[in-house]
Amino acid sequence: MDRQNLSILARTIQNDLHISDIQYANVVQAFLLAYTLSYLLAGRVTDWLGTRASMAVFIIWWSVSDMLTSLSRSLWSLGCFRFLLGIGEPGNYTAAPKAVAEWFAPKERALIIGIYTAGATLGATLAPPLIAFLASRFNWHIVFLCTGSLGLCWVIPWLWMYHRPEEHPRLAPEDLRLIRSESEPAVRIQRRNLWSDAFRSRETWILTVARLLTDPVWYFYLFWFPKYLGDARGMTLIEVGRIAWIVYLAADIGCVLGGFLSGRLIRRGLSPAASRVRIMAIAAVLLPLSPLVPRAPTPLLAVLIGAIAAFAHLAWQTCLSTLVVDLYPKHILGTVFGIVAAGSGLGGMISTNIIGRLVTHYSYAPVFLFMGFLHPLAFLLVRGLRKGRAVEGRQG
Repeated sequence: MDRQNLSILARTIQNDLHISDIQYANVVQAFLLAYTLSYLLAGRVTDWLGTRASMAVFIIWWSVSDMLTSLSRSLWSLGCFRFLLGIGEPGNYTAAPKAVAEWFAPKERALIIGIYTAGATLGATLAPPLIAFLASRFNWHIVFLCTGSLGLCWVIPWLWMYHRPEEHPRLAPEDLRLIRSESEPAVRIQRRNLWSDAFRSRETWILTVARLLTDPVWYFYLFWFPKYLGDARGMTLIEVGRIAWIVYLAADIGCVLGGFLSGRLIRRGLSPAASRVRIMAIAAVLLPLSPLVPRAPTPLLAVLIGAIAAFAHLAWQTCLSTLVVDLYPKHILGTVFGIVAAGSGLGGMISTNIIGRLVTHYSYAPVFLFMGFLHPLAFLLVRGLRKGRAVEGRQG
């Protein structure tokens, strides 16, 4: 919700603060600039502080930053507060996979990553009707106070409940052995050379470029799609709130189903990494439907096609994230996730600038056309990973 509220309220805030589409794109880029740079540090902070403490620090930071957005009175203050939000958000995506590596065996990881990723998309699903209601009942400033305060409330049960398996008071020894029954990571990195070994790893660069190419699709659906429905389809804020949630519900399903199917493939004998790539191949086939969105005769049909794209991308993203957990040892997971996800932020920055210019000077049609080719291109890179150094082949 903290990320989605700006895109849903974009036209309202633009009118209130007298912000153009190019200036709105600059605000989104300010967020993505902080998001990209912070990833490189967030990963190291996660490995240094540990999962429990680092997650709490990052969530508190980003929740307060979201609440401060309610104080925006100009383009500059809005951009500043979203920049602060971008500093805090990456910590969730470096600490969460580290928690998965600490608690779950390989055959379970993709489903778990799919479930917690679905939490983000569930927030995006609930956001359109909830934010439209709050903004119409009160004003847009109240929305940021409400969504930000929810994050602060979340920190309390997290600190109370989360412990590493070795420290958990109610974990039986046989359960701990089950968690620890995992395969050896494919990429070996020494503790004394974390940064240099991570950057020299071929796998790190392949996964980073894959995120750079494909995550702009999800950023578009988060930051621009509700605006597209208003600008290009002529829908009001209330009308957007009534149907935009379908896209994000489909993304929820993609997260969980992608992870579930990957686990099923492992149980049938496929290696963990190969199972992730198999699901990513299916997703890459569906994404070229994107150019059909602006050609749809009705807004509802456009939303349904967008929902298929969101479904496929989140299945892809879940499996790509799980690949990092599969390939790297636990002591460096936060650092590697930070590097890989920095590619996501960089891709978002580049694409947001392009989208802002295309929308201003042309239309949304070339944007949807552009998005149709990104996943197939990235798949050509990811399928090049080989078992041991790679992803193909069966277990045993």
